[in-house]
Amino acid sequence: MSQHTDTPSAPPAPGALPAQARSLAPDLARGFMLLVIATVHAHMFRMVAAGGSGYTLDGPLDTAVTVFMALFGENRGYPMFAALFGYGLVQIYRHRSADGHEWPWVRRLLRRRGRWLVAIGAAHTVLLFYGDVIAVYGIIALLFTAALRSTDRRLLTHAAVWLAVGPPVYAVVTNLAMSGDQQQSELYEATPLSDLLARVFTTPFLWPLMIVISVFPVLIGVWAARRHLLEEPLRHRTLLRRIMIAGIGASVLGGLPYALVTAELWQQGTIATTVLFWLHLVTGYAGGFGYAAAIALLTLHLRRRGPVTTALAATGQRSMTCYLLQSVAWVVLVPSYTLGVLPTLGDAQAVGLGAAVWLATVVIAAALHRAGFRRGPVEWFLRRVTYGRPVRKPEATGSGAEEHPSSPHPVR
Repeated sequence: MSQHTDTPSAPPAPGALPAQARSLAPDLARGFMLLVIATVHAHMFRMVAAGGSGYTLDGPLDTAVTVFMALFGENRGYPMFAALFGYGLVQIYRHRSADGHEWPWVRRLLRRRGRWLVAIGAAHTVLLFYGDVIAVYGIIALLFTAALRSTDRRLLTHAAVWLAVGPPVYAVVTNLAMSGDQQQSELYEATPLSDLLARVFTTPFLWPLMIVISVFPVLIGVWAARRHLLEEPLRHRTLLRRIMIAGIGASVLGGLPYALVTAELWQQGTIATTVLFWLHLVTGYAGGFGYAAAIALLTLHLRRRGPVTTALAATGQRSMTCYLLQSVAWVVLVPSYTLGVLPTLGDAQAVGLGAAVWLATVVIAAALHRAGFRRGPVEWFLRRVTYGRPVRKPEATGSGAEEHPSSPHPVR
């Protein structure tokens, strides 16, 4: 094996991992997480589109679905999304460092990527959806890049602080804002222009709220990636099993009181409801981590990648594209100035519609995979603006020279 030198040409040009080298668990987790997000959003949009007066709860099925979503969906999908984002940051840092790049170069790379995530998220907000998380994660990447090199003790201390501060702030502000639900419904009774303006003006309030509840799971994702928990599930089987059982168990027990309030099976005052919502948030972190652990353990029993596994993994590999495609679907389905179908649906039907939207993105991702596209269009764009234009290496390999992303210079 050749020795590494300090010449500018020594570090290999950064490139994507071959498909066969990718760990299955993170991709499956992202694919599953998008199902949780789609169904939660559809359930929420039905309530808001109908006037913000609550869920329909029209019979036992709607009530059961509403309880189910509160126990297993709401505030359970985004912690897993955030943790996987932190996990991915460590993977980028690890791979680029293994290529021979020093920390200052990797830091510039990650911050450049974070800035472009903010730009993509801002465009997503303006054009499609007020609840964007892409920009939120981009901001976190900009602010917390140094956490990738922190000691475990410092990392977990910071995580504990954000756990102590974030959920109470979010719970209090969110429940105070609940009185504005009637105003929220106007978003779906207005014009595209007024809808756009509403998204723009609410963003300065929503992004900080999302940041304060997302830093903790991102940092936990960093901690987990340092131990290769998802890439090496066999080695960490015992720990993953404990995380799965304890995490999902705590999520169900801690989420049950607020689920009963949400389904109007238990009446509580404003203060009590805020406390129960805080408990729902905190235990939701545990649920999200438990889901990721369960999926990692599941991969131990997958002897081969069948069509379903391949499609779900393809969705996870293109998670940003599929996430934005969901927003396109909501623009078509939700507002009154488009199809406006959600106010006519019950709670169970809305969740079913969310699952159908997710399934459509799975079909699209699988088709891209079969067509030979290694990335979705948004992932391709993010990689291009982060690393620069591909160039052909001047190697004497005949006419079959491979294309590689450009050298570190574009990210200086």
